[in-house]
Amino acid sequence: MIELMNRVRRYAIRWGLSGLKQIDYKSVTMNRLFICISAKHGACVLKIGYRDNDIKNEYNILHEYNGTRFCKVCEVDIENGVLLLERIVPGMQLREVTDLDKRLELFWEVFNELHIQPTDKTVYPTYMEWVSRISGYMRDRVEYETLAHKMVRAEQICHELWEKYSSEMLLHGDLHHDNILLGEDNYYHIIDPKGVIGDRVFDIPRFILNEFDDVLDHDFDEKFKHIVRTFSTKLNIPELDIRRLVYVEMCMGQCWHVEDGKEPNMSHVYFVEKTISERMRMN
Repeated sequence: MIELMNRVRRYAIRWGLSGLKQIDYKSVTMNRLFICISAKHGACVLKIGYRDNDIKNEYNILHEYNGTRFCKVCEVDIENGVLLLERIVPGMQLREVTDLDKRLELFWEVFNELHIQPTDKTVYPTYMEWVSRISGYMRDRVEYETLAHKMVRAEQICHELWEKYSSEMLLHGDLHHDNILLGEDNYYHIIDPKGVIGDRVFDIPRFILNEFDDVLDHDFDEKFKHIVRTFSTKLNIPELDIRRLVYVEMCMGQCWHVEDGKEPNMSHVYFVEKTISERMRMN
């Protein structure tokens, strides 16, 4: 903590920052975030990177988009994994929109304007590489044998989807409610991109995962079906493929929990698995 605060003080002096307040306490393995005021740029967020590659990818993707729906980079020290980013104000998260159909509509507006061809796709990992990496990691976690088997199936499904949806676009990689914020211009803006290559369909399931409720009852089942139908219509792809995309993302997300020292939520994995089986019986 002392080392972190010393770094923060150095950048406060270097970039003329005041009013620093830490806003991220989730995990020691997360990037550290501080809201602040820049004498040059106004309201900003200082991001101190935990993993250098994450910061490099974020800088690369933000540089490629150069604003638009994304927050802007104000200052950068890539060598030391530090970014000074535009702060979206007032910054209301998309999850605060209580009406489901309105949330889906607003998400689609952002999603539909999002994806571009990367200048150099070799700079970024692919979505398939993400899936294969965590699947390989889980093979050695014998205490989570059931989840590891689910992840193997998820990897196989992802290979099939990767062949079917083969565009190589620049994806956000973590496009959920908390990364879509309302700006003063009354438009929703995007923060915290991971930078990954794949078809734009692979940017859909992370949002759906963040619609999951704690209790997966009949009401949630109807909600899930409605979301899947909506995105199936918008993307003009089969509902089964939406469910399979969600399964891949769900398994991967639960495996990331294991990697971070947290317990996975297997009930969510089983729920999505069941919806795939139900849809296959209907086809």
